[in-house]
Amino acid sequence: MILKTALTVILIILALILIVVVMLQEGKSAGLSGSINGAADTYWGKNKGRSMEGKLEKATKIVAVLFILIAIALNLKWW
Repeated sequence: MILKTALTVILIILALILIVVVMLQEGKSAGLSGSINGAADTYWGKNKGRSMEGKLEKATKIVAVLFILIAIALNLKWW
């Protein structure tokens, strides 16, 4: 019972973190505009992992996987 309660609290916290991280990301159309800034676009494409946007994407993936795993664990009939 304590484990189920702890996992539920963690799931709620992960849900809130996931909402915040997704809301902080820019939209795909919010970046540099197409053919005018092509060189800058490739520069940002190469260094995307080091930018804030790249870090937010990594955080989104990690939090989403944790959220799904804990949701699955809570739905198993262990208790």
